[in-house]
Amino acid sequence: MNRIEIALARLPHSDGLPLPRYQSALAAGLDLIAAVSADEPIVMAPGERALIPTGIAIALPPGYEAQVRPRSGLALRHGVTVLNAPGTIDADYRGEIQVILVNLGCESFTVERGARVAQLVVAATMQVTICEVANLDETTRGVRGFGSTGSLSGERK
Repeated sequence: MNRIEIALARLPHSDGLPLPRYQSALAAGLDLIAAVSADEPIVMAPGERALIPTGIAIALPPGYEAQVRPRSGLALRHGVTVLNAPGTIDADYRGEIQVILVNLGCESFTVERGARVAQLVVAATMQVTICEVANLDETTRGVRGFGSTGSLSGERK
């Protein structure tokens, strides 16, 4: 299993909360914890979105990004997900990690202090050099798009 070390700074409003951690030995994502005020949980009505603070900032090494992803249990049980999934944290960002949650469920959802609201997956990246050309090489698929890979004719069924 590959591992890298990432520096993490705890911000004052996350005092007393656990740091992100993996919930199982082979988990891909670290759980992100809501660092909202214990006295003022965030109540999200159906259809509402909210910016949830985590109280942490990280320093990723060059060549890596962190992806903020939904938690499947919140999505299944409450219809709550990460709106811009996956949210990208670039290697040069040093601000607080915040999660844009949206309530797609039918009932209000309350985000309380210490709730696990998202996952953080760290992944290797690379930058590309764009080379403009007049024509692209041809492939069997060609320009057939959405839903075309499962049929020989490329027509949607």
